Amino acid sequence: MSASNEAQMIIITGASSGIGLATVKAALQQGYWVLGISRHFDDPVVEHERLRIESLDLSDIEQLPARLTELADSIDLPIAAVVNNAGVGKIAFLEQLSFDDLQVCMNTNFMSHAMLSKALLPKMKKQGSGVFVFMGSEAALNGARQGSIYCASKFALRGFAQSLRDECNRAGVRVTLINPGATDTAFFDDLHYRPGAAPENVISPEQIATTILQVVNAPATTVVDEITLSPLSRVWERQ
Repeated sequence: MSASNEAQMIIITGASSGIGLATVKAALQQGYWVLGISRHFDDPVVEHERLRIESLDLSDIEQLPARLTELADSIDLPIAAVVNNAGVGKIAFLEQLSFDDLQVCMNTNFMSHAMLSKALLPKMKKQGSGVFVFMGSEAALNGARQGSIYCASKFALRGFAQSLRDECNRAGVRVTLINPGATDTAFFDDLHYRPGAAPENVISPEQIATTILQVVNAPATTVVDEITLSPLSRVWERQ
C-alpha cells in the first residue's frame, strides 16, 4: 500500500460485479479511495471506509448531464483514474434485436463513457494528472456476425479513446483502452453461448483488474495506449 494512494480516488463504473468489482477490491487493497458506480447494488460490494457507492443507471442518458455534473462537483480528492467499465452485451442478428436493445447498448457501452469523461475531464486537466481507462473488447477490433450493435458500440469507444488521448496528452492526462477477450463474468448468463469450462478458455476478472492497476500506477510520463488480453485457447460452447 502506498501512502500517496490514500490521498487519491479511483472512479469505477460497473462496480457491483465482474471486472468492476475486482477492480474495486484491487484499488482498495492498494490504498486508493474508490467511488463505485453501478445501476444497482443488490449485495454489499465491499464494506470499507474508503469506498463510496453511487447507484446510477448509465443507460438513462436523459438524467446523466445533471447527475454527472453533481457527481463531479462532489469529488474533493485528486482523481488517480476513471475506469469506464460498465457495459451490456446485446448479441443477436440485427433483426432479432429491439430498437430499445440498440439504444441501451450504445448508451451504456459508449455514450455514458463519453459523458462521464466530459464531466470529469476539466478537473483532471486542472490537476494535470490522472488516467482514463476504457474497457473495450476484442469486439472493438473486428466485426462479427450477431455482433453488429455490440461491435459498433466498442468500435465507437475505441475511436473515442484514441481521439481523447490526443486531446489530453499535453495536459498530463493519460488514456488507455483495454480489450479483454472472453472473461469469467456474468456477461454470458443471458446469451446462448459461453466460453469453454477449461481455465485456459477464459480470463479472470482479477487478471484484468491487475492490468488496470498496472496502467494506473505506471509513471506519469508513460502512456499505455492499448492492451488486448486474450485467453490462451478460444473454445465456445452452447448453453
